[in-house]
Formats: sequence, C-alpha cells, structure tokens
Amino acid sequence: MNSTLIQKQKIRFRIRKKISGTATSPRLSVFRSNSDIYAQLIDDVNGNTLAASSSKDKEIAAQKITKTEKSKLVGNFIARKAIELGITSCVFDRGGNLYHGRIKSVADGAREGGLKF
Repeated sequence: MNSTLIQKQKIRFRIRKKISGTATSPRLSVFRSNSDIYAQLIDDVNGNTLAASSSKDKEIAAQKITKTEKSKLVGNFIARKAIELGITSCVFDRGGNLYHGRIKSVADGAREGGLKF
C-alpha cells in the first residue's frame, strides 16, 4: 500500500475509536470512490446496516449532474430512508476523508432531508 492509503486508514481507525452507532442514533458512514459515493446507516451494537444509498441508484444515476450534486442527492435519499424508519439523529462518519467537497455535500443533503448530527 502506498503512504496516502496508509495515512487514510489510520485516520479511519482514529475516527472509529471515537464514534459508534446505536439503533436510535446510527452511524452515517460515507465511502467515496473516484466515480461514485456510498452512504450507509449502521447500527454498530447489533452489526446491522439499517439503510443504504449510493450514486448508483437508478434515480440518481439517470441524472446528468456533477458528482458533488449527486452526493447531495445521496444524502437526501439516505435521510428520507432514515425518517421512514423513524430515525431522526445520527453520528457522521466521514471515513477518513476530509470534510470537504463530496463528503460535505452528503452531510448537507442529509441535514436538508431532516437528519440531525
């Protein structure tokens, strides 16, 4: 592995030491690849994924918009799914990425959708 991936992995582990999701306040985990972005609501106590959304979902992938705008839609979709499940608050896990750009767009979209963190 190259040094940037090792550095990112260390940051991920440092974040995960501090935060953990429960059934009432799950962890909103965000994974960013070069082309897509994925978000999951995870209950770490039981080890379950409660809801998931990504830029590969049909409604999002069909739109011809920038990756940042797609990220905002992913955040909005995950917030809608959470509210359907009766979840209003969560803990944000940026997954070792900087809170900037597409990661920030997911967070903004989730907040607009009604999630509190």
